[in-house]
Amino acid sequence: MMIPEAHEDIPEADAEDLKILKRVKPFTLTSNANLWATIQAVKHVEARNIPGDIVELGVWRGGQSMTAALTMKRLGTGRRLWLFDTFAGMPEPGEHDFKAATGESATKVWNETQDGKGFSDWCCASLEDVQANIGSTAHADVRYVQGMVEDTLKEAANLPETISILRLDTDWYESTKAELEILYPRLSPGGVLIIDDYGSWGGAKKAVDEYFAGKPIFLNRIDHTARLMIKDL
Repeated sequence: MMIPEAHEDIPEADAEDLKILKRVKPFTLTSNANLWATIQAVKHVEARNIPGDIVELGVWRGGQSMTAALTMKRLGTGRRLWLFDTFAGMPEPGEHDFKAATGESATKVWNETQDGKGFSDWCCASLEDVQANIGSTAHADVRYVQGMVEDTLKEAANLPETISILRLDTDWYESTKAELEILYPRLSPGGVLIIDDYGSWGGAKKAVDEYFAGKPIFLNRIDHTARLMIKDL
C-alpha cells in the first residue's frame, strides 16, 4: 500500500505547512494527519491568544515539537517548549498496558527489546539527538526534562505554570495517568489536549477514560491512534 503524500492526505495544507511536514518526517513516527493536528493546534492557540507553554511528554526524536517550533517561527511567535522523556527508550510497561487491536501484552514486546537496564531500544533517542534536532529549528526557549514522568512531574521546577498545548505520547497507563492528574489542570481554557496513543495502547485509553469519566468531553479522532480535544472555556 502506498503512503499518501502530505498534499494528498491534507488538502488544506498550504505550501509552508507542507515544507514543515516534509522537514520533520525523519524525526517522528506519527502520521501526516497527526503532525497537521499540531500545526493546527499552534495556529489555534496563537489566533485566540490562549496563554501557556507547549508541553510534550514522550518525544522520540523530537519531530512533533519541531513541528510546533517551526509553526511558531512561521507565525512570528515563541512560546516555551517543554520536552519530557527518558531519552533512554521505553520504560517497562505495567499490567494495564496492551495493544488495543490485539490484546497482546506490551510487556512481551518490551522484553524483546529491553537493554537490561530497565529500558529498551524501543523508541530510543538520546537527549543529545533530540537537542540537535530541536536546535535545528532555532527555537530558543526549550526545557528538557529527563526521567520517568511519574517521578519528574513531582518536582515543582519541572511544572509549567500554564499550558496552551498538552501532548501526551508516553503510551503506558501509569505515565498517562500522572500526566493528566498533574498537568491537565494547568491547561488553559481553550487549550488543546492531544493523546497520541488512545487508539493504539489500552493503558493510555484506560487512563484517559478514567480521568474524564462522567465529564462531557468530545475526543476528536485525528487518525487511527491519536485523539484531540479543546478544554472548555
